[in-house]
Amino acid sequence: MVRHLLSDDDLSAEEALRVIASAIELKKRPVQPLLPSKNVALVFSKPSTRTRVSFEVGINQLGGSAVFIKSDDSQISRGEPLSDFARTLSRYVNGIIIRAGPHSQVEEIARHSTVPVINGLTDSFHPCQALADFMTIKEKKGLDGVKLAFFGDGNNNVCRSLIRTASKLGVSMVVACPKQFAPSKDVLKGAPGVKVTDRPKDAAKGADVIYTDVWVSMGSEAEAEARKAALKPFQVNGALMRLAKKDAIFMHCLPAHRGEEVTSEVIDGKQSVVFDQAENRLHVQKAIMVTLMR
Repeated sequence: MVRHLLSDDDLSAEEALRVIASAIELKKRPVQPLLPSKNVALVFSKPSTRTRVSFEVGINQLGGSAVFIKSDDSQISRGEPLSDFARTLSRYVNGIIIRAGPHSQVEEIARHSTVPVINGLTDSFHPCQALADFMTIKEKKGLDGVKLAFFGDGNNNVCRSLIRTASKLGVSMVVACPKQFAPSKDVLKGAPGVKVTDRPKDAAKGADVIYTDVWVSMGSEAEAEARKAALKPFQVNGALMRLAKKDAIFMHCLPAHRGEEVTSEVIDGKQSVVFDQAENRLHVQKAIMVTLMR
């Protein structure tokens, strides 16, 4: 049976921890021919820096190669059914990485693919990011007894994946956001350890990890001004960081809008681990590909 990684629910806690442990080992010795002659297709409908480069470099380091396909340049843009696209692509490659809008597109491709499909980002979930984040937390703080505090849009794809993965791994998490940006009930279902508050100072107190993301995601540009006004009290700045533990780390999935969700003082400060976090996308995605494709 072909296994896919479409959302954070596709890995058990034990499997997620194995992926993280594998990524930590791969980080020590990046170039290993674990997937010799394997080919992956990167099918992207949204702009990307970290996801594209980390997957392309990752498969190369594992002995394989990548083929980049921009959706607008493929027959999908001319109305080819996703089912036909998936069946055809499966005949050429050993894995498919999708960066799409609606999560249903990834599900439809996976339904008809005979090779593993990996979600590189959808409007609903970003599982590769969450695994890299918890790899980073494990390296910096360990996972036992850690408190993760997220500030901003509690219903965006990154926060959704962090909620699911934190709950799975037994990590305490609090989401600080305006009530209209609270995580949806379906995301919080099965995550009883995750708390939601509209009081950012309360969320920051005693936190080991302070995390934020952009206020205006791709596709939400029409709501930009309203979002900025509502989310301004949830900005991560020096005052907020000082409420967390003295050895707390700051995380952001990048790209960042400096002066909006985070100040330069914080993102460039000594507590920031954002570039270690970005690097870990490479290692964790290699571990994912090896897990699903080897």
